[in-house]
Amino acid sequence: MKITHVHLAPGYSAFYFDDQAAIKAGARQDSFVYTGTPLTPGFDQVRQCGESISILLELENGQIAEGDCAAVQYSGAGGRDPLFTAERFMPLIAAHLVPRLVGLDVSRFRDNAATFDALTIDGAPLHTAIRYGLSQALLDATAKATGRQKYQVVADEWGLPRSAAPLQLFGQSGDDRYNAVDKMILKQVAALPHGLINNVPQKLGETGGKLAEYVSWLAHRIRSLRRSRAYNPVLHIDVYGTVGTIFDNDPARIAEYLATLEKRADGFSLYIEGPADAGAKDGQIALLSAIRSELAKRGAKVRIVADEWCNTYQDVVDFVDAGCCDMVQIKTPDLGSLHNTIDAVLYCKAHGVEAYQGGTCNETDISARACLHAAMATRPERVLVKPGMGFDEGMTIVANEMNRILAVGNRRVA
Repeated sequence: MKITHVHLAPGYSAFYFDDQAAIKAGARQDSFVYTGTPLTPGFDQVRQCGESISILLELENGQIAEGDCAAVQYSGAGGRDPLFTAERFMPLIAAHLVPRLVGLDVSRFRDNAATFDALTIDGAPLHTAIRYGLSQALLDATAKATGRQKYQVVADEWGLPRSAAPLQLFGQSGDDRYNAVDKMILKQVAALPHGLINNVPQKLGETGGKLAEYVSWLAHRIRSLRRSRAYNPVLHIDVYGTVGTIFDNDPARIAEYLATLEKRADGFSLYIEGPADAGAKDGQIALLSAIRSELAKRGAKVRIVADEWCNTYQDVVDFVDAGCCDMVQIKTPDLGSLHNTIDAVLYCKAHGVEAYQGGTCNETDISARACLHAAMATRPERVLVKPGMGFDEGMTIVANEMNRILAVGNRRVA
Protein backbone atom coordinates (compact mmCIF):
# COMPACT_ATOMS: atom_id res chain seq x y z
CA MET A 1 0.00 0.00 0.00
CA LYS A 2 1.45 3.37 -1.06
CA ILE A 3 0.86 7.03 -0.30
CA THR A 4 -0.79 8.88 -3.18
CA HIS A 5 -1.16 12.40 -1.76
CA VAL A 6 0.01 14.39 1.28
CA HIS A 7 -2.08 17.17 2.81
CA LEU A 8 -0.88 19.69 5.41
CA ALA A 9 -3.08 21.71 7.76
CA PRO A 10 -2.09 24.26 10.41
CA GLY A 11 -3.75 23.86 13.78
CA TYR A 12 -3.84 24.71 17.45
CA SER A 13 -2.34 22.60 20.19
CA ALA A 14 -4.27 22.11 23.42
CA PHE A 15 -2.22 24.55 25.48
CA TYR A 16 0.41 27.26 25.03
CA PHE A 17 4.14 27.76 24.63
CA ASP A 18 5.68 29.13 27.84
CA ASP A 19 9.12 30.68 28.25
CA GLN A 20 10.39 28.61 31.17
CA ALA A 21 13.47 30.78 31.70
CA ALA A 22 11.36 33.92 32.05
CA ILE A 23 8.93 32.21 34.44
CA LYS A 24 11.75 30.89 36.63
CA ALA A 25 13.26 34.38 36.60
CA GLY A 26 10.09 35.80 38.09
CA ALA A 27 7.68 36.69 35.28
CA ARG A 28 4.42 37.49 37.00
CA GLN A 29 1.10 35.93 36.12
CA ASP A 30 -1.57 38.41 35.04
CA SER A 31 -4.80 36.40 34.85
CA PHE A 32 -3.91 33.76 32.22
CA VAL A 33 -0.91 35.47 30.61
CA TYR A 34 2.49 36.43 32.01
CA THR A 35 3.99 39.88 32.17
CA GLY A 36 7.64 40.53 31.52
CA THR A 37 10.23 40.14 28.79
CA PRO A 38 10.79 36.73 27.16
CA LEU A 39 14.27 35.28 27.67
CA THR A 40 14.25 32.20 25.43
CA PRO A 41 15.12 32.82 21.75
CA GLY A 42 12.11 32.64 19.43
CA PHE A 43 9.53 33.77 21.97
CA ASP A 44 7.62 36.99 21.35
CA GLN A 45 5.78 36.74 24.67
CA VAL A 46 6.36 34.78 27.87
CA ARG A 47 3.18 32.82 27.05
CA GLN A 48 2.03 32.50 23.46
CA CYS A 49 -0.38 30.42 21.42
CA GLY A 50 0.46 26.76 20.96
CA GLU A 51 0.51 25.53 17.37
CA SER A 52 0.49 22.26 15.46
CA ILE A 53 0.68 20.99 11.89
CA SER A 54 -1.42 18.03 10.74
CA ILE A 55 0.20 15.67 8.26
CA LEU A 56 -2.47 13.74 6.34
CA LEU A 57 -1.35 10.80 4.20
CA GLU A 58 -3.83 9.69 1.55
CA LEU A 59 -3.45 6.00 0.69
CA GLU A 60 -4.21 3.99 -2.43
CA ASN A 61 -7.34 2.57 -0.80
CA GLY A 62 -8.70 6.09 -0.21
CA GLN A 63 -8.13 6.12 3.54
CA ILE A 64 -6.33 9.03 5.18
CA ALA A 65 -3.75 8.51 7.92
CA GLU A 66 -3.28 11.31 10.45
CA GLY A 67 -0.45 12.68 12.54
CA ASP A 68 0.02 15.97 14.38
CA CYS A 69 3.34 17.78 14.69
CA ALA A 70 3.48 19.33 18.15
CA ALA A 71 6.16 20.56 20.55
CA VAL A 72 6.39 20.80 24.31
CA GLN A 73 5.09 23.68 26.39
CA TYR A 74 8.60 24.68 27.46
CA SER A 75 10.19 24.66 24.01
CA GLY A 76 13.81 25.79 23.88
CA ALA A 77 14.44 24.89 27.55
CA GLY A 78 16.68 22.15 28.91
CA GLY A 79 18.37 21.43 25.59
CA ARG A 80 15.12 21.06 23.63
CA ASP A 81 14.41 22.14 20.07
CA PRO A 82 13.30 25.76 19.53
CA LEU A 83 9.80 27.18 19.28
CA PHE A 84 7.64 25.40 16.68
CA THR A 85 5.29 27.44 14.49
CA ALA A 86 3.23 26.44 11.46
CA GLU A 87 4.26 29.53 9.50
CA ARG A 88 7.92 28.61 9.77
CA PHE A 89 7.79 24.85 9.26
CA MET A 90 4.93 24.10 6.83
CA PRO A 91 6.97 25.32 3.82
CA LEU A 92 9.85 23.05 4.85
CA ILE A 93 7.56 20.02 5.10
CA ALA A 94 6.00 20.80 1.73
CA ALA A 95 9.34 21.26 0.00
CA HIS A 96 11.39 18.46 1.52
CA LEU A 97 9.07 15.77 2.92
CA VAL A 98 6.06 15.64 0.61
CA PRO A 99 8.11 14.56 -2.46
CA ARG A 100 9.71 11.79 -0.39
CA LEU A 101 6.37 10.60 0.98
CA VAL A 102 4.36 10.33 -2.24
CA GLY A 103 4.75 6.77 -3.54
CA LEU A 104 6.13 5.45 -0.22
CA ASP A 105 5.14 1.88 0.69
CA VAL A 106 3.61 1.95 4.20
CA SER A 107 3.37 -1.78 4.84
CA ARG A 108 5.90 -1.47 7.69
CA PHE A 109 6.03 1.33 10.24
CA ARG A 110 9.34 0.84 12.02
CA ASP A 111 11.60 1.07 8.98
CA ASN A 112 9.82 4.13 7.57
CA ALA A 113 9.88 5.91 10.94
CA ALA A 114 13.61 5.33 11.38
CA THR A 115 14.37 6.54 7.85
CA PHE A 116 12.60 9.87 8.26
CA ASP A 117 13.87 10.32 11.81
CA ALA A 118 17.44 10.17 10.49
CA LEU A 119 16.77 12.51 7.56
CA THR A 120 18.75 15.75 7.43
CA ILE A 121 17.97 18.89 5.44
CA ASP A 122 20.93 21.13 4.66
CA GLY A 123 22.92 19.16 7.20
CA ALA A 124 20.44 19.60 10.05
CA PRO A 125 17.94 17.07 11.46
CA LEU A 126 14.24 17.79 11.21
CA HIS A 127 12.63 19.57 14.17
CA THR A 128 11.51 16.99 16.73
CA ALA A 129 7.89 18.13 16.30
CA ILE A 130 7.97 17.23 12.60
CA ARG A 131 9.50 13.82 13.23
CA TYR A 132 6.91 13.26 15.95
CA GLY A 133 3.90 14.13 13.81
CA LEU A 134 5.12 12.31 10.71
CA SER A 135 5.73 9.11 12.69
CA GLN A 136 2.15 9.22 14.02
CA ALA A 137 0.87 9.47 10.45
CA LEU A 138 3.14 6.63 9.30
CA LEU A 139 1.94 4.41 12.16
CA ASP A 140 -1.68 5.18 11.30
CA ALA A 141 -0.94 4.48 7.63
CA THR A 142 0.51 1.05 8.38
CA ALA A 143 -2.47 0.22 10.59
CA LYS A 144 -4.95 1.27 7.91
CA ALA A 145 -3.03 -0.48 5.15
CA THR A 146 -2.80 -3.79 7.04
CA GLY A 147 -6.15 -3.87 8.85
CA ARG A 148 -4.74 -3.67 12.36
CA GLN A 149 -5.01 -1.33 15.32
CA LYS A 150 -1.98 0.91 15.83
CA TYR A 151 -0.94 -0.77 19.05
CA GLN A 152 -1.03 -4.12 17.24
CA VAL A 153 1.36 -2.78 14.60
CA VAL A 154 3.80 -1.80 17.35
CA ALA A 155 3.42 -5.09 19.19
CA ASP A 156 3.91 -7.11 16.02
CA GLU A 157 6.91 -5.20 14.69
CA TRP A 158 8.72 -5.20 18.05
CA GLY A 159 7.75 -8.78 18.91
CA LEU A 160 5.73 -7.79 21.98
CA PRO A 161 2.70 -9.59 23.43
CA ARG A 162 -0.70 -8.02 22.88
CA SER A 163 -1.84 -7.36 26.45
CA ALA A 164 -5.49 -6.60 27.19
CA ALA A 165 -4.89 -4.83 30.52
CA PRO A 166 -5.28 -1.15 31.48
CA LEU A 167 -2.37 1.22 32.03
CA GLN A 168 -1.64 3.47 35.01
CA LEU A 169 -2.65 7.01 34.03
CA PHE A 170 -1.16 10.22 35.46
CA GLY A 171 -3.23 13.41 35.64
CA GLN A 172 -1.76 16.90 35.29
CA SER A 173 -3.34 19.87 37.02
CA GLY A 174 -1.70 22.92 35.55
CA ASP A 175 -2.07 25.92 37.84
CA ASP A 176 -5.51 24.77 39.00
CA ARG A 177 -3.76 22.45 41.41
CA TYR A 178 -6.58 22.24 43.97
CA ASN A 179 -9.77 21.88 41.93
CA ALA A 180 -8.03 19.53 39.50
CA VAL A 181 -7.08 17.19 42.34
CA ASP A 182 -10.74 16.80 43.28
CA LYS A 183 -11.48 15.84 39.66
CA MET A 184 -8.64 13.32 39.65
CA ILE A 185 -9.80 11.70 42.86
CA LEU A 186 -13.38 11.42 41.60
CA LYS A 187 -12.11 9.73 38.42
CA GLN A 188 -9.61 7.64 40.41
CA VAL A 189 -6.56 8.47 38.34
CA ALA A 190 -3.59 6.32 39.35
CA ALA A 191 -1.07 9.15 39.83
CA LEU A 192 -1.58 12.83 40.55
CA PRO A 193 -1.36 15.87 40.40
CA HIS A 194 1.84 16.97 38.55
CA GLY A 195 1.30 20.35 40.22
CA LEU A 196 3.32 22.63 37.92
CA ILE A 197 5.67 23.90 40.65
CA ASN A 198 7.70 26.06 38.26
CA ASN A 199 8.18 29.22 40.32
CA VAL A 200 9.77 29.75 43.72
CA PRO A 201 7.90 32.65 45.37
CA GLN A 202 4.41 31.80 44.13
CA LYS A 203 4.38 27.99 44.16
CA LEU A 204 7.32 26.44 46.03
CA GLY A 205 7.98 29.07 48.68
CA GLU A 206 11.35 30.65 49.46
CA THR A 207 12.11 27.83 51.91
CA GLY A 208 9.79 25.25 50.35
CA GLY A 209 6.90 25.89 52.72
CA LYS A 210 4.19 26.32 50.11
CA LEU A 211 4.89 22.95 48.49
CA ALA A 212 5.14 21.28 51.89
CA GLU A 213 1.69 22.55 52.82
CA TYR A 214 0.36 21.41 49.46
CA VAL A 215 1.64 17.86 49.94
CA SER A 216 -0.07 17.68 53.34
CA TRP A 217 -3.27 18.93 51.73
CA LEU A 218 -3.02 16.30 48.98
CA ALA A 219 -2.81 13.42 51.45
CA HIS A 220 -5.73 14.78 53.47
CA ARG A 221 -7.83 15.48 50.38
CA ILE A 222 -7.41 11.99 48.96
CA ARG A 223 -8.48 10.40 52.22
CA SER A 224 -11.44 12.77 52.48
CA LEU A 225 -12.83 12.21 48.98
CA ARG A 226 -11.94 8.67 47.97
CA ARG A 227 -14.80 6.20 47.82
CA SER A 228 -12.67 3.28 48.96
CA ARG A 229 -9.48 2.79 50.94
CA ALA A 230 -8.33 0.62 48.05
CA TYR A 231 -7.73 3.80 46.04
CA ASN A 232 -4.18 4.87 46.89
CA PRO A 233 -2.84 7.07 44.10
CA VAL A 234 0.82 7.90 43.74
CA LEU A 235 1.79 11.52 44.40
CA HIS A 236 3.89 12.70 41.47
CA ILE A 237 4.98 16.35 41.56
CA ASP A 238 7.07 18.18 38.96
CA VAL A 239 9.14 20.94 40.55
CA TYR A 240 11.12 22.07 37.47
CA GLY A 241 14.41 22.32 39.34
CA THR A 242 13.08 24.89 41.81
CA VAL A 243 13.99 22.84 44.88
CA GLY A 244 17.60 22.97 43.73
CA THR A 245 17.24 26.71 43.27
CA ILE A 246 16.36 27.40 46.91
CA PHE A 247 19.01 25.01 48.23
CA ASP A 248 21.84 26.03 45.86
CA ASN A 249 21.80 22.58 44.22
CA ASP A 250 23.22 21.07 47.42
CA PRO A 251 22.29 17.35 47.28
CA ALA A 252 22.20 16.94 51.06
CA ARG A 253 19.90 19.92 51.64
CA ILE A 254 17.67 18.90 48.73
CA ALA A 255 17.39 15.35 50.07
CA GLU A 256 16.61 16.59 53.58
CA TYR A 257 13.78 18.71 52.24
CA LEU A 258 12.41 15.88 50.05
CA ALA A 259 12.44 13.61 53.09
CA THR A 260 10.20 16.08 54.91
CA LEU A 261 7.82 16.04 51.95
CA GLU A 262 7.67 12.25 52.21
CA LYS A 263 6.52 12.54 55.82
CA ARG A 264 3.83 14.99 54.77
CA ALA A 265 2.70 12.53 52.06
CA ASP A 266 1.55 10.42 55.01
CA GLY A 267 1.89 6.96 53.51
CA PHE A 268 1.26 7.81 49.86
CA SER A 269 4.19 7.05 47.55
CA LEU A 270 5.95 10.24 46.49
CA TYR A 271 7.70 10.88 43.18
CA ILE A 272 9.54 14.18 42.62
CA GLU A 273 10.25 15.10 39.02
CA GLY A 274 13.18 17.38 38.24
CA PRO A 275 14.21 18.25 41.81
CA ALA A 276 17.16 20.29 40.53
CA ASP A 277 18.54 21.55 37.23
CA ALA A 278 22.30 21.46 36.76
CA GLY A 279 22.15 23.27 33.42
CA ALA A 280 23.68 20.49 31.31
CA LYS A 281 23.28 16.75 30.79
CA ASP A 282 26.43 15.42 32.51
CA GLY A 283 25.95 17.71 35.48
CA GLN A 284 22.30 16.71 35.72
CA ILE A 285 23.15 13.02 35.86
CA ALA A 286 25.75 13.67 38.56
CA LEU A 287 23.40 15.88 40.60
CA LEU A 288 20.47 13.46 40.48
CA SER A 289 22.82 10.61 41.46
CA ALA A 290 24.02 12.59 44.47
CA ILE A 291 20.46 13.42 45.54
CA ARG A 292 19.48 9.76 45.30
CA SER A 293 22.49 8.79 47.39
CA GLU A 294 21.60 11.34 50.06
CA LEU A 295 18.00 10.11 50.15
CA ALA A 296 19.24 6.54 50.65
CA LYS A 297 21.43 7.66 53.57
CA ARG A 298 18.30 9.03 55.24
CA GLY A 299 16.22 5.95 54.55
CA ALA A 300 13.84 8.05 52.48
CA LYS A 301 11.80 6.34 49.81
CA VAL A 302 11.13 9.41 47.65
CA ARG A 303 11.46 8.41 44.01
CA ILE A 304 13.39 10.69 41.66
CA VAL A 305 12.08 11.28 38.14
CA ALA A 306 14.44 12.53 35.44
CA ASP A 307 13.13 15.09 32.94
CA GLU A 308 15.32 18.09 32.06
CA TRP A 309 18.33 17.25 29.85
CA CYS A 310 16.87 13.81 29.12
CA ASN A 311 15.44 14.56 25.70
CA THR A 312 16.53 11.87 23.23
CA TYR A 313 16.63 8.10 23.13
CA GLN A 314 20.38 8.23 23.80
CA ASP A 315 19.79 10.56 26.74
CA VAL A 316 17.35 8.04 28.22
CA VAL A 317 19.96 5.29 27.81
CA ASP A 318 22.61 7.43 29.49
CA PHE A 319 20.39 8.41 32.44
CA VAL A 320 19.29 4.80 32.95
CA ASP A 321 22.82 3.40 32.70
CA ALA A 322 24.04 5.97 35.23
CA GLY A 323 21.50 4.78 37.80
CA CYS A 324 20.72 8.40 38.68
CA CYS A 325 16.93 8.12 38.86
CA ASP A 326 14.09 5.79 39.76
CA MET A 327 11.92 6.80 36.80
CA VAL A 328 12.52 8.54 33.49
CA GLN A 329 10.00 10.80 31.84
CA ILE A 330 10.06 9.89 28.17
CA LYS A 331 8.77 13.21 26.86
CA THR A 332 7.33 11.99 23.58
CA PRO A 333 7.60 15.14 21.39
CA ASP A 334 11.24 15.63 22.40
CA LEU A 335 12.22 12.16 21.19
CA GLY A 336 11.00 12.88 17.68
CA SER A 337 9.70 9.79 15.94
CA LEU A 338 7.48 7.51 18.01
CA HIS A 339 9.79 4.56 17.43
CA ASN A 340 12.29 6.30 19.73
CA THR A 341 9.65 6.50 22.46
CA ILE A 342 8.91 2.80 21.99
CA ASP A 343 12.60 1.90 22.21
CA ALA A 344 13.11 4.16 25.23
CA VAL A 345 10.26 2.61 27.21
CA LEU A 346 11.55 -0.87 26.44
CA TYR A 347 15.10 0.10 27.43
CA CYS A 348 13.93 1.40 30.81
CA LYS A 349 11.91 -1.73 31.51
CA ALA A 350 14.80 -3.99 30.50
CA HIS A 351 17.17 -2.21 32.91
CA GLY A 352 15.03 -1.91 36.02
CA VAL A 353 14.10 1.78 35.78
CA GLU A 354 10.44 2.79 35.73
CA ALA A 355 9.24 4.24 32.44
CA TYR A 356 6.92 7.22 32.46
CA GLN A 357 5.63 7.83 28.94
CA GLY A 358 4.92 11.51 29.22
CA GLY A 359 4.72 14.34 26.76
CA THR A 360 3.15 17.73 27.16
CA CYS A 361 -0.11 19.52 27.72
CA ASN A 362 0.69 21.31 24.46
CA GLU A 363 -0.19 18.37 22.18
CA THR A 364 -3.37 17.40 20.30
CA ASP A 365 -6.00 14.68 20.43
CA ILE A 366 -4.35 12.85 17.53
CA SER A 367 -0.87 12.78 19.09
CA ALA A 368 -2.30 11.72 22.46
CA ARG A 369 -4.13 8.78 20.92
CA ALA A 370 -1.08 7.70 18.92
CA CYS A 371 1.02 7.75 22.11
CA LEU A 372 -1.59 5.69 23.94
CA HIS A 373 -1.34 3.00 21.26
CA ALA A 374 2.44 2.92 21.64
CA ALA A 375 2.02 2.60 25.41
CA MET A 376 -0.50 -0.22 25.11
CA ALA A 377 2.16 -2.23 23.31
CA THR A 378 5.18 -1.32 25.47
CA ARG A 379 3.45 -1.15 28.91
CA PRO A 380 5.23 1.75 30.69
CA GLU A 381 4.62 2.12 34.43
CA ARG A 382 2.96 5.52 33.96
CA VAL A 383 1.22 7.30 31.07
CA LEU A 384 0.46 11.02 31.01
CA VAL A 385 -3.12 12.18 30.57
CA LYS A 386 -2.90 14.73 27.77
CA PRO A 387 -3.37 17.13 26.05
CA GLY A 388 -4.47 20.31 27.80
CA MET A 389 -4.40 21.45 31.41
CA GLY A 390 -8.07 20.94 32.18
CA PHE A 391 -7.54 17.25 33.06
CA ASP A 392 -11.07 16.17 32.10
CA GLU A 393 -10.51 16.68 28.38
CA GLY A 394 -7.23 14.77 28.35
CA MET A 395 -8.71 12.01 30.51
CA THR A 396 -11.56 11.64 28.02
CA ILE A 397 -9.12 11.33 25.11
CA VAL A 398 -6.55 8.99 26.68
CA ALA A 399 -8.67 6.84 28.99
CA ASN A 400 -11.45 6.37 26.46
CA GLU A 401 -8.98 5.40 23.73
CA MET A 402 -7.45 2.87 26.12
CA ASN A 403 -10.85 1.44 26.99
CA ARG A 404 -11.80 1.15 23.31
CA ILE A 405 -8.61 -0.81 22.64
CA LEU A 406 -9.32 -3.06 25.62
CA ALA A 407 -12.91 -3.66 24.52
CA VAL A 408 -11.86 -4.78 21.05
CA GLY A 409 -8.91 -6.76 22.36
CA ASN A 410 -10.96 -8.59 24.99
CA ARG A 411 -13.65 -9.45 22.43
CA ARG A 412 -11.06 -10.93 20.07
CA VAL A 413 -9.42 -12.87 22.89
CA ALA A 414 -12.83 -14.23 23.96
